[in-house]
Amino acid sequence: MDKILYLMRHGETLFNSQNKIQGWCDSPLTSKGIMQASIAGEFFRKEKIMIESAYCSTSERASDTLEKIINIPYKRVKGLKEWNFGAYEGEPEYLNPSLPYGDFFYSYGGEKESDFKKRISETIMNIVSSESNKTILIVSHGAACRQFMRSWGHTSKIDQKEKLGNCCILKFRYSHEEFELLEIINHDFSEL
Repeated sequence: MDKILYLMRHGETLFNSQNKIQGWCDSPLTSKGIMQASIAGEFFRKEKIMIESAYCSTSERASDTLEKIINIPYKRVKGLKEWNFGAYEGEPEYLNPSLPYGDFFYSYGGEKESDFKKRISETIMNIVSSESNKTILIVSHGAACRQFMRSWGHTSKIDQKEKLGNCCILKFRYSHEEFELLEIINHDFSEL
């Protein structure tokens, strides 16, 4: 049975607005982030997309975003958390090394990039493959969404080189144990 996965980044947080590194540490959604989540929720309503199952990271910024979009029960899953940046958590973003990060954060108590990518990919695969419903929403994080996108880059011609913005939605088809990226939905937040 084919399934559709909507993989989405959370709304803007206090640390996002302060340009701080935010992985396993958490900060609340800003008023802008709340409005972004509401706009994303409106997208699903306008497109008449009925979300049957929903999941999110255990970070509050992800669950708060999800709750602005749907009003059905959902599950929080630790494997959907953002990259663990170790001692760099909560520090200014200008301290980030140049991309790709590789194992940089591992030296400071964080995760290796390969371990992070594997965790995200396996967690999402386990959720979607075991889900009996056909339309699934997962709210996670920017680097998590990007790593999952990279895991399945060989199955799609769709890509976005620039940063995945807050509340960006990646629409995947899941069929025969493979994901294909069908669409990247970027909302217009210019009025916020």
